[in-house]
Amino acid sequence: MQTQQQTRYSDAELAEFKTIIDAKLDEARRQLQFYREQMSEQTNSEDGRPRGLDDGSTTATNEDINRLAVRQQQLIQHLENALLRIHNKVYGICRQTGTLISAERLRIVPHTTLSIQAKQNR
Repeated sequence: MQTQQQTRYSDAELAEFKTIIDAKLDEARRQLQFYREQMSEQTNSEDGRPRGLDDGSTTATNEDINRLAVRQQQLIQHLENALLRIHNKVYGICRQTGTLISAERLRIVPHTTLSIQAKQNR
Protein backbone atom coordinates (compact mmCIF):
# COMPACT_ATOMS: atom_id res chain seq x y z
CA MET A 1 0.00 0.00 0.00
CA GLN A 2 1.39 3.38 -1.04
CA THR A 3 1.07 6.30 1.38
CA GLN A 4 0.24 9.67 -0.04
CA GLN A 5 2.72 12.41 0.83
CA GLN A 6 1.14 15.31 2.70
CA THR A 7 0.94 18.35 0.41
CA ARG A 8 -0.34 20.90 2.93
CA TYR A 9 -0.91 21.30 6.63
CA SER A 10 -4.34 20.45 8.05
CA ASP A 11 -6.70 23.16 9.27
CA ALA A 12 -5.89 22.19 12.87
CA GLU A 13 -2.15 22.52 12.21
CA LEU A 14 -2.69 25.85 10.46
CA ALA A 15 -4.65 27.06 13.50
CA GLU A 16 -1.71 26.12 15.73
CA PHE A 17 0.70 28.05 13.50
CA LYS A 18 -1.69 31.01 13.44
CA THR A 19 -1.63 31.11 17.24
CA ILE A 20 2.18 31.12 17.22
CA ILE A 21 2.31 33.85 14.57
CA ASP A 22 -0.32 36.00 16.34
CA ALA A 23 1.75 35.89 19.54
CA LYS A 24 4.97 36.78 17.69
CA LEU A 25 3.16 39.54 15.82
CA ASP A 26 1.85 41.06 19.06
CA GLU A 27 5.35 41.02 20.55
CA ALA A 28 6.89 42.49 17.38
CA ARG A 29 4.33 45.31 17.36
CA ARG A 30 5.01 46.07 21.04
CA GLN A 31 8.73 46.16 20.33
CA LEU A 32 8.23 48.45 17.32
CA GLN A 33 6.12 50.80 19.45
CA PHE A 34 8.93 50.87 22.02
CA TYR A 35 11.46 51.81 19.34
CA ARG A 36 9.16 54.52 18.00
CA GLU A 37 8.77 55.94 21.50
CA GLN A 38 12.54 55.94 21.90
CA MET A 39 12.96 57.81 18.61
CA SER A 40 10.24 60.26 19.61
CA GLU A 41 11.92 60.95 22.94
CA GLN A 42 15.19 61.57 21.10
CA THR A 43 13.65 64.15 18.78
CA ASN A 44 11.33 65.74 21.34
CA SER A 45 14.02 66.62 23.87
CA GLU A 46 14.94 70.30 24.12
CA ASP A 47 18.05 69.97 22.01
CA GLY A 48 16.99 66.92 20.01
CA ARG A 49 19.38 64.54 21.73
CA PRO A 50 19.65 62.67 25.01
CA ARG A 51 21.35 64.39 27.91
CA GLY A 52 24.94 63.48 28.56
CA LEU A 53 25.72 62.16 25.11
CA ASP A 54 27.92 63.89 22.59
CA ASP A 55 26.93 64.34 18.96
CA GLY A 56 28.65 61.15 17.77
CA SER A 57 26.99 59.02 20.40
CA THR A 58 23.63 60.64 19.72
CA THR A 59 23.89 59.90 16.02
CA ALA A 60 24.97 56.31 16.65
CA THR A 61 22.14 55.79 19.12
CA ASN A 62 19.56 57.22 16.70
CA GLU A 63 20.90 55.05 13.89
CA ASP A 64 20.78 51.94 16.08
CA ILE A 65 17.20 52.59 17.17
CA ASN A 66 16.15 53.34 13.60
CA ARG A 67 17.81 50.15 12.33
CA LEU A 68 16.03 48.11 15.01
CA ALA A 69 12.71 49.73 14.13
CA VAL A 70 13.18 48.93 10.42
CA ARG A 71 13.98 45.31 11.25
CA GLN A 72 10.84 45.09 13.40
CA GLN A 73 8.75 46.52 10.56
CA GLN A 74 10.19 43.91 8.21
CA LEU A 75 9.47 41.13 10.71
CA ILE A 76 5.89 42.36 11.11
CA GLN A 77 5.45 42.34 7.32
CA HIS A 78 6.83 38.79 7.09
CA LEU A 79 4.51 37.61 9.87
CA GLU A 80 1.50 39.29 8.25
CA ASN A 81 2.41 37.60 4.96
CA ALA A 82 2.56 34.27 6.80
CA LEU A 83 -0.98 34.89 8.09
CA LEU A 84 -2.11 35.46 4.50
CA ARG A 85 -0.53 32.15 3.50
CA ILE A 86 -2.41 30.46 6.35
CA HIS A 87 -5.65 32.07 5.18
CA ASN A 88 -4.97 30.82 1.65
CA LYS A 89 -3.97 27.38 3.01
CA VAL A 90 -0.56 27.47 1.36
CA TYR A 91 1.37 28.09 4.58
CA GLY A 92 4.38 25.91 5.19
CA ILE A 93 5.03 25.03 1.57
CA CYS A 94 8.61 25.73 0.49
CA ARG A 95 8.60 28.33 -2.26
CA GLN A 96 11.62 26.70 -3.88
CA THR A 97 10.94 22.96 -3.67
CA GLY A 98 7.16 22.88 -3.26
CA THR A 99 7.46 20.44 -0.36
CA LEU A 100 6.27 20.98 3.20
CA ILE A 101 8.60 22.82 5.53
CA SER A 102 9.03 20.86 8.75
CA ALA A 103 6.65 21.81 11.55
CA GLU A 104 9.62 22.14 13.91
CA ARG A 105 11.19 24.77 11.66
CA LEU A 106 7.91 26.65 11.33
CA ARG A 107 7.48 26.72 15.10
CA ILE A 108 10.91 28.34 15.45
CA VAL A 109 10.77 30.62 12.37
CA PRO A 110 7.04 30.85 11.59
CA HIS A 111 7.48 33.33 8.74
CA THR A 112 9.95 31.22 6.78
CA THR A 113 9.18 30.31 3.19
CA LEU A 114 12.11 27.95 2.65
CA SER A 115 12.76 24.44 3.90
CA ILE A 116 16.12 23.67 5.49
CA GLN A 117 17.22 21.90 2.31
CA ALA A 118 16.32 24.91 0.11
CA LYS A 119 17.99 27.31 2.56
CA GLN A 120 21.21 25.27 2.52
CA ASN A 121 21.22 25.16 -1.29
CA ARG A 122 21.14 28.96 -1.61
